[in-house]
This record gives sequence, C-alpha cells and structure tokens, in this order.
Amino acid sequence: MKTKILILCTGNSCRSQMAHGFLQSFDNRLEVFSAGTKPAEKVNQTAVKVMSELGIDISNHVPQNVDNHIGKEWDYVITVCDSAKETCPIFSGKVKHRLHIGFEDPSEAVGTPEFIMSEFYRIRDEIKSRFQELYTDKLLPELSA
Repeated sequence: MKTKILILCTGNSCRSQMAHGFLQSFDNRLEVFSAGTKPAEKVNQTAVKVMSELGIDISNHVPQNVDNHIGKEWDYVITVCDSAKETCPIFSGKVKHRLHIGFEDPSEAVGTPEFIMSEFYRIRDEIKSRFQELYTDKLLPELSA
C-alpha cells in the first residue's frame, strides 16, 4: 500500500522540492507530489545543487500549480511555508492528515554568496531532519501496519 503525500509551498521551487526529494528517497512506498500556490517557472538551481550533494536528484522536477491536485485523495497534505499555509486551498478531496512544517525561504537570503549558500545548506538540513522525523514517527508505522 502506498501513502499519498502532497507538499505545498508558494513557488514550489525550493523548500517543497527539497522535502519532496527527501521523502521520495526515504521509501518507495511513499507517493510524493509537490505544488505551489504561485508556482515558479523552474526549480531553484541552488536547491538542485545542495540536494545533489546528498545524492538526491531533483533536477527533473517541475513546479506544479496546486490547482492540479485539488479533488484528489491524500493521506497527507503538508505545507512548508507560512505563506502556503495561509493561502492553502480547501481541498475538495479527502485529506486524512493536514500538517504544517514551516521553514524559512533560503531563496530570499540576502548577503554574500557564502552566506546565501550557508542558508541553503541550513534549510536543506532542517528539512531533512524534520521530514526524517515525520517518516520515522508517523509514516513508517502506518506503512508497516
């Protein structure tokens, strides 16, 4: 049995794509999708770089509009930024669990190139940690039941 998960963000170009990549890498029984309330044209290239350094390829991901996923059934709908949480559409489909696991947007970091990269690494590692915790504490026990 697969667990269907939708991860929402504003641009679907950075945080939601990293979370998507991590969840997919944890377990092939997770059917993971991500989308944005105002999707960007492409995935943030720095997000692609910092994920590839951990062996996770999100370079083929394409930002999706959340409207494409309304009306479907989901085990989990997870927002990863406060903006998406506030503008998250009402799903007409069945959603078993709604969660908010918020992160700052590293693409909005301002400063030296070194500082901006450090923000991408920090947020990437926070996302990995929080989603690993979600997987271990909630998703794996459900998949194993």
